[in-house]
Amino acid sequence: MTTPVIGDPPLLEVRDLQVEFRTREGIARAVNGANYTLHSGETLAVLGESGSGKSVTAQAIMGILDTPPGFVTGGEVLFKGDDLLKMSDEERRALRGESIAMVFQDALSSLNPVFPVGWQIAELFRIHRGMSRRDAMKEALEALERVNIPAAKDRIGDYPHQFSGGMRQRVMIAMAIALRPDLLIADEPTTALDVTVQAQILELMADLQREENMGLILITHDLGVVAEVADKVAVMYAGRIVEQASIEEMFDSPAHPYTVGLMDSIPSLEARAGELKAIKGLPPSLVALPPGCPFEPRCPLAFDLCRQVVPPPIVVGPGRESRCHIAEEVRDGKR
Repeated sequence: MTTPVIGDPPLLEVRDLQVEFRTREGIARAVNGANYTLHSGETLAVLGESGSGKSVTAQAIMGILDTPPGFVTGGEVLFKGDDLLKMSDEERRALRGESIAMVFQDALSSLNPVFPVGWQIAELFRIHRGMSRRDAMKEALEALERVNIPAAKDRIGDYPHQFSGGMRQRVMIAMAIALRPDLLIADEPTTALDVTVQAQILELMADLQREENMGLILITHDLGVVAEVADKVAVMYAGRIVEQASIEEMFDSPAHPYTVGLMDSIPSLEARAGELKAIKGLPPSLVALPPGCPFEPRCPLAFDLCRQVVPPPIVVGPGRESRCHIAEEVRDGKR
């Protein structure tokens, strides 16, 4: 974990990002005013249930949102001070891989099945650096060795289906960090892997981040992953970031009832056999969000104001925010 130098400009600033999907059922507000910052060498975990807007936010940052049906309708995404949303498609393509890279959840479907993995990594160097095939393959081999692919020289000509799930994910990471980007976005990179391989992948990403001083956005719903690698956390619910805090603050004193529910749902050795706590109900439809707090129908602490008014961001500490009318009471354990 890394603490940025005070006064350093952020590597990435997401300001009031708005993304909607235009469907037959109506307009689904998938991201509704997301705000966060990331410095070089820092790890931000974006946490939340499926459908909360985590991956859509990342796709908007990368410029790979399917349009239609998805549209960025407002906000700014500043990368080193430049607004990515105002760039042309050609300018965005030049940044992808070179300065901003992404590791996807399903490596098998993200890699091209008809080309060897070495060829696919080498293609980055041919396109972005103008290298010859021979030089590009040398760089591809070095990238595979950096992510600890056993016998990388012998496997550089293998196809994706010839690798195990963990090895394919290493190949995806090799491809993402090949050009040494400043920002890496990892979307559920360990979901389909067993616990031992998960730990290896997380350790690998942390080592590469330290080597390159990359900013890392880790999208996950796994609180164990968050505790292992994150510096700070942004908790998303129904398209909104409902709480932001350092990793220590979130685990010690969550300031939003949804975060409290997520923390309580972690299996505990002290819990009675067969007893698991869960957040009751389901997330709201993004096409028909409630007029007040979107978490109100599931919140055990809700009262009349919650049903009528969307909570504004409330500062509950240095660099800490929560979208809850009683955020300070929740943080202090008084409710």
